[in-house]
Amino acid sequence: MLKMIRRLVPASLATAALPMVSLAQDVTEEDAIRDLTMLSQVINWGGILQAVLIIFAAWLLLRFVDRIVEDLGRSYAEYRLTIQRINAFFHFFVYLATVVIIVLYSFDFSAQVLALFGGAAVVAIGFATRDLLASLVAGIMIIFDKPFQLGDRVSYGGEYGDILSIGLRSVKLRTLDDCTVTIPNNLFLSEVTSSANSGLLEMQTVVDFYVGLDQDVHQARELLREAAATSRYVYLPMPIVVIASQYPMEACIAMKLEVKAYVLDTKYEKDFQTDVVLRAHKAFEEHGIRPPGRYKPAKKTA
Repeated sequence: MLKMIRRLVPASLATAALPMVSLAQDVTEEDAIRDLTMLSQVINWGGILQAVLIIFAAWLLLRFVDRIVEDLGRSYAEYRLTIQRINAFFHFFVYLATVVIIVLYSFDFSAQVLALFGGAAVVAIGFATRDLLASLVAGIMIIFDKPFQLGDRVSYGGEYGDILSIGLRSVKLRTLDDCTVTIPNNLFLSEVTSSANSGLLEMQTVVDFYVGLDQDVHQARELLREAAATSRYVYLPMPIVVIASQYPMEACIAMKLEVKAYVLDTKYEKDFQTDVVLRAHKAFEEHGIRPPGRYKPAKKTA
């Protein structure tokens, strides 16, 4: 619940209050009392308790829905991403509705109060909530423009992992090291984000191998193709491609073989890569295919 309160009450409000503290040193006691009186007229103290109850109710609702979504994801694995996307939409609009209701309950927007504060109040509120509004607009753009979706495996700012949630202020990314990275929504408006599966459950993964130029490259390609095709994690409806190219190394020139195949689920990416590497290593050992070394062309006989 504390996490939700932190989402709904931005830290920028505290930043906006700092200039008021410095100005308070130059005003008289009567001015301070008058300012506090004006502030008390804006805050609806009777609605503060209701706002807290609303936050608690929203938190309980989201916890309940998350448990249902988790159970459905395990029972219907093929629809896991679709279920998570629906849950992301639900979370987003619950956050938005909760913020609007809290503002309406906690502040007095009567004509007398608005006339009393005038444009200064509007400027102060806008300054205090500018970061929140920017993230809110960015969150709406992410929901509808869909540069990525919930469950996508994306690369952003040096981080690589799965989109866990798209919230009112931020996106949570779980890396392959099982760390959770929180990224403000507005950063996605100016940075490039790469999505590996674009809303699909399956995704392409690439595994690189290097063999010597003097080895049987054709046989090596077939062995790699077989290792990928027989993996328990491969998605066979999609093609398996092995691309060969020369690759300059520090002491020699090697033959680079790129295995491109699709996995059944994004969560199997590393499992598939490990499985193919182990299978290929065993097959190469059995057929005498060696890694690159100092390649010396055969001498021509006269």
